Amino acid sequence: MNHEDASRILAECRRRIDGIDSDLRRLLNERATVVEEVLRMKDVLSLPIQEPKREDEVFRNVTAGNTGPLTDEAMKRIFERVMEEMRGMERAMRESKQAGKQA
Repeated sequence: MNHEDASRILAECRRRIDGIDSDLRRLLNERATVVEEVLRMKDVLSLPIQEPKREDEVFRNVTAGNTGPLTDEAMKRIFERVMEEMRGMERAMRESKQAGKQA
């Protein structure tokens, strides 16, 4: 493979990554929208934001069908971060709702 071919393939890979990143952004925002509904139900049921058993279930779900190249541990770390961000969003929503009640 020559330099020109490698440059062309690299550019194509980067375009594909950009498209995948766009899909990931859309899916993460879709997940966040569902988390907003989850929080409303948690508020009705007086449940805490963080539920370790549910988080363990998420980890099992995302690693169960994992065929790589990301390892199960890498997948778990990625979803730990996703869930951490979602919990932060839930906390902010709950705090905002409580501040609105106090005003």
